[in-house]
Amino acid sequence: MENVKTKILLVEDDPSLGPLLQEYLEAKGFETKLANDGVKGADVFFKGSFDLLLLDVMMPNKDGITLAKEIRVADKNIPIIFLTAKSMKEDALEGFQAGADDYITKPFSMEELLARVNAVLRRTNKVRSTESDEVNFTIGAYSFNSQKQLLLINNNEQKLTTKESQLLRLLCVHKNDVLDRNFALKTIWQDDNYFNGRSMDVYIAKLRKYLKDDSKVEIINIHGKGFKLLVNS
Repeated sequence: MENVKTKILLVEDDPSLGPLLQEYLEAKGFETKLANDGVKGADVFFKGSFDLLLLDVMMPNKDGITLAKEIRVADKNIPIIFLTAKSMKEDALEGFQAGADDYITKPFSMEELLARVNAVLRRTNKVRSTESDEVNFTIGAYSFNSQKQLLLINNNEQKLTTKESQLLRLLCVHKNDVLDRNFALKTIWQDDNYFNGRSMDVYIAKLRKYLKDDSKVEIINIHGKGFKLLVNS
């Protein structure tokens, strides 16, 4: 049975780059609609159904940040990647505040764009599929309630802080799979800067201590990628 194509809305005002990106994405199997400014992009979005948005930041009539904020009011889950020619820090921060999942700085290669698109789709689909009301998780001999922020083993109860609980829940959602470091930072801290990264490392160390009473449970570092909660049978 043929898979349903992933639908992408590309909003890019560059008359050379826009059609080129559209052609490339369609060649890679994505159904891609192109709009050449923010106003048209909003119109196309609200009349259609899409799985991912690629938004240029600097556009006439309506910029990508404004468009993203409008879309986030209607749909808080759809993945958004910004295409930016401005300074990385300035755009990244503003973009994440507007609800972006990732950004890519021009000039970029088509291969890099494809890698970012696929990575964001993998992350968001995985989180969406487990983003239900599930609050109870089993981690080896431990039971974890993310709503009550409680980690239990035997009769020992560990009360977690909000961030500890959020981080452990993400690890549980991705159990035995890689939790992308930047995704975790953007989800919990809203920014993947250096200081938040150091903060997350401290929280990972705390979670390792909390989970030390079951030798079959461990949180391992995946170099250059993130973390993995391993539960050995």
